[in-house]
Amino acid sequence: MSTHRTITVALAGNPNAGKSSLFNALTGAHQRVGNFPGVTIEKHEGFLDYKNYRITVVDLPGTYSLTPYSPEEIVTRRFIIDEKPDVVVNVVEGTNLERNLMLTVQLMEMEVDLLVALNMMDEVEEKGIAIDLDQLEQLFGSHIVPISARNRKGLDDLLDHVISVSEGCIEIRKNKITFSAEVEKAIDKISALLSRERELDAAANNRWLAIKLLENDREVYTQVQKYPVWVKVELALQEAIKECARLHSTDPEALITEDRHAFVHGAMQECVRKPKATRASVSDYIDMVVLNRVLGLPVFFLVVWAIFQLTFTLGSPLMDALDYAFGLLSETVAPHLPAGMVRSIFVDGVISGVGSVVVFLPNIVLLFMGLSFLEASGYMARAAFVIDKVMHRFGLHGKSFIPMITGFGCSIPAIMATRTLKSRSDRLATIMTIPFMSCGAKLPVYVLLAGAFFPPAMAANVMFGIYLLGIAVGLWTAWLLKSTVLKSDSEPFVMELPPYRWPTFTSVVFQARMKAVMYLKKAGTLILGAVILIWVASNFPRSAALEAELARETARIETLTVAPELKAERLQKLEARIEAGQLEYSLAGRSGKLLEPLIRPLGFDWKIGIALVTGLAAKEVVVSTLGTIYSIGQVADETSLSEILRSDSTFSQATALSLMVFVLLYIPCVAAVGVMKKEVGAWKPVLFYSAYVLTVAWIASFITYRLALMWM
Repeated sequence: MSTHRTITVALAGNPNAGKSSLFNALTGAHQRVGNFPGVTIEKHEGFLDYKNYRITVVDLPGTYSLTPYSPEEIVTRRFIIDEKPDVVVNVVEGTNLERNLMLTVQLMEMEVDLLVALNMMDEVEEKGIAIDLDQLEQLFGSHIVPISARNRKGLDDLLDHVISVSEGCIEIRKNKITFSAEVEKAIDKISALLSRERELDAAANNRWLAIKLLENDREVYTQVQKYPVWVKVELALQEAIKECARLHSTDPEALITEDRHAFVHGAMQECVRKPKATRASVSDYIDMVVLNRVLGLPVFFLVVWAIFQLTFTLGSPLMDALDYAFGLLSETVAPHLPAGMVRSIFVDGVISGVGSVVVFLPNIVLLFMGLSFLEASGYMARAAFVIDKVMHRFGLHGKSFIPMITGFGCSIPAIMATRTLKSRSDRLATIMTIPFMSCGAKLPVYVLLAGAFFPPAMAANVMFGIYLLGIAVGLWTAWLLKSTVLKSDSEPFVMELPPYRWPTFTSVVFQARMKAVMYLKKAGTLILGAVILIWVASNFPRSAALEAELARETARIETLTVAPELKAERLQKLEARIEAGQLEYSLAGRSGKLLEPLIRPLGFDWKIGIALVTGLAAKEVVVSTLGTIYSIGQVADETSLSEILRSDSTFSQATALSLMVFVLLYIPCVAAVGVMKKEVGAWKPVLFYSAYVLTVAWIASFITYRLALMWM
């Protein structure tokens, strides 16, 4: 029986303070990833056993403050208040102390059991920065432990302090900042009023609540308004606002912020000594290039291009290998299963469904390794700064560009990559833009149709035009959303340029591994279910008449005295024709017939309607569905299919263009829709968006078809 005593530690800190590095160094492989309750922000939790203690570590989202303006700030604050961890470890970047200590001050105000982990002390020493730790501890009332998470230095000392704080062996004095006289007077008055509510007094720190009310904190307002004392509290707040306006021509919130800055600035002056800068550093020389007004944008495109080249160059052979492995698995498993529905659902449904997800995994891992490298190195912040001006013309944030570029590979990691955006409106606008990018799954459709109906030289131009059309519609959609329903709550772009660092291999691999696991858990289960659903819809109900015809004709062909090869060919054609008939008879086929009146103005018939429905599972399925319908077997041969489509009276250059435009713009695959719902947090906006993209796709295809009929 374990005798471990448990301690819960929450890691809080600014982005790029080394919080995740510390989390990885402490917990190693004992980690799990989930979401914080009610939101889509990742929750990283792990544990370690140290000196007969089991220490659970929760890595809170990186945040600059504890005001409830971003999801990260709200999650961090709620966790500290509601979960009440035994110790809060504030990870502070030693080389950027003044900015980091602003969060420390706000943690002090919460009067939690606080430890400060002064990280990157190796860089502090390299830069010749002298920090008076004893004096700093006196000012902040908390023990400060110097560490280097990247080099695993000082971790035992930090853990010893965690145990000592948890056991009460170290006194956290919980120093209070003294604000301006008018603010302190208002805090005292409001705190006294709040203490009259027993339930409120027992649940929260009244001084902190009073400060937050003076800061116009929406969450605390909602919390206090539930109690009768709110009437008197509101009067006290109005008095404080009037008094601050009369004496200082400003409001209490501004005074509180000024006082915090003054406290931190004073602590810096008293405790930190920096060497005088004598010459430009290597970082300064790099910034002269990457932040240059002329060179910055080309360098950014070059870096992104290199990441994609690396991703798809290295990933393609791995994808092919996985594709081959799943094909081999199907061939191995199929003979051991009874022929018919059981074999079909396992081979065509389960194995193919899982395979269609897993084959994308190498590219996803490589892409996220590249993005993690850029993020950890400090370049991503500079890239966002460079691209911000262009993206702002369409209402998007500079960081939106990275998910949009990622969308050319696959919408799922691209949507997940929007988590780097703090503002919900920026994140939503970017998510709604990504499905218009031409993901890799749409490429087989373009290749099939452009190759079948246009000469080679023109086919490349057609495909290039389709890609440009997707970008244009995506940016227009972003502008439309940010001008209307997502107009408010936009994140101001604050340039935070962390120093350049060489990321550790472990941290880059860790981030990629986490993303890969989430991809498999979320998209894998969704697409597997969808593929099985579509398999059922494409196979049921079955026509008894067609089954009888198949049996009758098979028996007749078997009796023919012809060469075995010719007999096999006739049987194959018969099965393909019967299968096409069953598809038309199935639920999916009937759906195509039902859709035909709606899509006929676009130049499509019911067969294309079926392909568009099944294409919701994955856009590549459009090609294989067309192949099945045109009786060339379950696996589409694109060359043969091209010839058949050219000879079909339904298809023309106008139809091909219209279909490419529709596939580009209509609803993304079900896996992307599922991940979109996960990121957005509700079905209503996703359903609204689906209706929007369907409308846009229909209108764009209609215009394309009609113009093409006139000119071709």
